[in-house]
Amino acid sequence: MIWGTSSDAGKSLVTTGICRILSNQGLKVAPYKAQNMSNNARVAQGGEIGCAQWFQAKAARREPHVSMNPVLLKPERATRSQVVLLGEANRELTEMDWRRRSALLREASRPSLLELLDDNDVVVAEGAGSPAEINLSDCDYVNLDTARLMGGAAWLVSDIDRGGALASCVGTWALLAPQDRALLQGFLLNRFRGDRKLLDPAPQMLLDHTGVPVTGVIPRFQHDLPDEDAASWSEHPRRPGNRVIALCAYPQVSNFDEFQPLSRLSGWDLVLARSVRDLEGADLILLPGSKNSPSDLAWLRAQGMDAAIAHHADSGRPVVGICGGLQILGCALRDPHGVEGEGQGLGLLPLDTTFGAVKRVVHGRQILSNLDGCWAGWNGLPVEGYEIRMGSSSPNAPCIHGDDGLWFACRNVFGTYLHGFFENRQVCETFFGIGCWGMPDLEATLEHIASQVESGLEPGVLDKALGH
Repeated sequence: MIWGTSSDAGKSLVTTGICRILSNQGLKVAPYKAQNMSNNARVAQGGEIGCAQWFQAKAARREPHVSMNPVLLKPERATRSQVVLLGEANRELTEMDWRRRSALLREASRPSLLELLDDNDVVVAEGAGSPAEINLSDCDYVNLDTARLMGGAAWLVSDIDRGGALASCVGTWALLAPQDRALLQGFLLNRFRGDRKLLDPAPQMLLDHTGVPVTGVIPRFQHDLPDEDAASWSEHPRRPGNRVIALCAYPQVSNFDEFQPLSRLSGWDLVLARSVRDLEGADLILLPGSKNSPSDLAWLRAQGMDAAIAHHADSGRPVVGICGGLQILGCALRDPHGVEGEGQGLGLLPLDTTFGAVKRVVHGRQILSNLDGCWAGWNGLPVEGYEIRMGSSSPNAPCIHGDDGLWFACRNVFGTYLHGFFENRQVCETFFGIGCWGMPDLEATLEHIASQVESGLEPGVLDKALGH
């Protein structure tokens, strides 16, 4: 069990590394997170799961399955999250008070964990936030119930790069109930910079205060897996001479992780755009997916970004929308089932969108054709990706579009329902320039993460945890 002293302490990355380390030892491994809260999701067997568990499954050399993340909460607005249970959106649970539904989700998630425990040599379970939130201890099935049911060893991850890590470790230990404190077998100090000897005598002091040893000091290192939380995306200043991609970061942005490859393009800077000023001087504007297109459309207008995007398009510069971004670039947004809300899009693509009652969650593939202008280089390319959407769109005027309704183009504006579009190397090299691609393949990335995590673990602690 991988607990954390806080969100973004590094639980997901440590879990990913351990999954690959154990898989490299020939063990049958599965990741698990009872409940995840994220608008970044991927298509797995049975439906959609959080992207962190999807990558952890790949690290374990397993096909991603909904049992690895039975509950996914996707924030739609400040006071509401869509509940995805075993890969499928559940409207009844979504409408329910969160404390009332917690007991139901606890029971609904438990069979997935038991199934994984029966079918694998090792289950590496990731917690959420902290296991010591005193206001949630009576309903925390993600951290506490999972650890109790597993009965295995728990490690607590703390981000030592931020400061306050040691106090967080001791405080978390002190707030745990005795039965949960007994499961805690080690502290992992994550994102450490410098000579490990500089930590002394901190590890011994932690042991003296809690009786729990430091089982690892994980170095801070660069990796190429996408961040799960938009707040943790590292932003870099625009570099002189580079061209600029402006990614609109509206409040309900979803699947922004798919744009990670663009942050590594040679000669280009990827910036998050939250104001008109952020759009100034952009060579390309991207509108990513949205968990609630009408709401994010209203936000764009409130910032004045709608006019700036229209001006950018009118000047002949390219605009691309993915899924919800495509809907925002269109015209009418209709909601006959009362799912998303209604609105009027930016009118840059001649299409109307109707939201359905059932979410479409599938792997997708498209071959682009008949494109002209700045998109002509994409003609004939087979593009792989995935669909996670509530709506469908159709043209209301002549435009270039796919027969399957997956993509639309009008002059210098392009939109597609296929997530992962820019994770296709050919798409990027054709549009941004040959030789611009800077992303290593996924296998190399997972091996690098495993190597870094393993280098920080004390000798024998992983074997001891498995024996425990």
